[in-house]
Amino acid sequence: MSLPELPHNSSRREMRKALIRLRMEMHRQEIRHEAGQVLQPLQRVRGMTQNLQDGFGIKHAPLWGVAAVTLLGFLTGKGAKSGGTGGLGRLVRLGTTLGPLIKLVLQTTRKR
Repeated sequence: MSLPELPHNSSRREMRKALIRLRMEMHRQEIRHEAGQVLQPLQRVRGMTQNLQDGFGIKHAPLWGVAAVTLLGFLTGKGAKSGGTGGLGRLVRLGTTLGPLIKLVLQTTRKR
C-alpha cells in the first residue's frame, strides 16, 4: 500500500481526499483478505487433486476413479435375476473391462 504524498501546507480539502483514498485502499485490502479466506477451501481441494494426480504418476487420474467405480460395481453388484452369472463370469467381465487400464499402467511404468 503506497501512502499518498502530502505537502506540508495542504488544504483541508486535500487532507480529506487523502483520507478517503486511504480508507478506499484499506477496504480493498480487507476485501482481498476476505476473498482469500473464502477461497482457501477451494484452493486446498485443488491442491489435493493435484497431489492425487501426481501420486498416481500418470496424467489420467480420473481414469483411475472410473476404474475404482467399475471395480466396486463388479464386486458389489448383483447379476441379473434370471440366470445370473457366477463369480467366475464376473471376474472375466472385470478383466475385460479393466484390460485397457492395466495396459496403460504397464506402459507408463515401463517408460520410467
